[in-house]
Amino acid sequence: MSYIKGQPLDLKPFYAMMRQKEMVTTSLVSRSSCAELFKRVLDDGYDLIYIGFSSGLSGSYHVGASVLEELQVKYPDRKIFHVDSLSAEMGQGLLVYHALKQQEAGKSIEEVFNWQTENRLNLCHWFTVEDLFFLKRGGRLSAAAAIFGTILSVKPVLHVDNGGRLVPMAKVRGRKASLDALVDRMEATAINPINQTVFLSHGDCLADAEYVAKQVRERLGCKDIHIGIIEPVIGAHAGPGTVALFFLGNER
Repeated sequence: MSYIKGQPLDLKPFYAMMRQKEMVTTSLVSRSSCAELFKRVLDDGYDLIYIGFSSGLSGSYHVGASVLEELQVKYPDRKIFHVDSLSAEMGQGLLVYHALKQQEAGKSIEEVFNWQTENRLNLCHWFTVEDLFFLKRGGRLSAAAAIFGTILSVKPVLHVDNGGRLVPMAKVRGRKASLDALVDRMEATAINPINQTVFLSHGDCLADAEYVAKQVRERLGCKDIHIGIIEPVIGAHAGPGTVALFFLGNER
């Protein structure tokens, strides 16, 4: 099985394969694919902000940023910006969502870029996984940190820190308690949660994501919650059973 980001794929067999601990690998984005995408936008006459995946987890941001610096020379009349989101998955997606909302509201590209750089560390990522084996195998978590997941019935609660890295923060007993812990973290730090747009993602465990969404609505009054399945590039490292909650808070 192979997958190119953005192409449709039935994710049930993918996650079933991962549950059998079959090897899944990902590769760094190529300079040529970045250049092809960016040039298409620039050739159509648009300015561009590239909001890249956290440099604390992947080299992809630096690949894209270096391509854009070269393209700036070839497109001197275009406004070109790049932002290290220091975010991952639908956390990065939530930053893109806010950029689009600001564009729709008439903000200039400079204003959107400034908001991104000033607010990216307020984009909170709290998540739990069923098995830290996948994060450890993919090099996204150290062997020492993976000890959190070795005790029977103890589930890890992790977040993305200010450097854009995955950090275990707590261990709780039982799956339900780990899901409740995500909402506890949001309750402690969320900025104006009633009026926020909140993103939730899951690794082939929709019922668990819906449980978290229900708790967020009941405990914090949030109305605008979007749930999505984790696609294969991120799923290859997070694994099945992952549930992640993304929101704006006063600190990560």
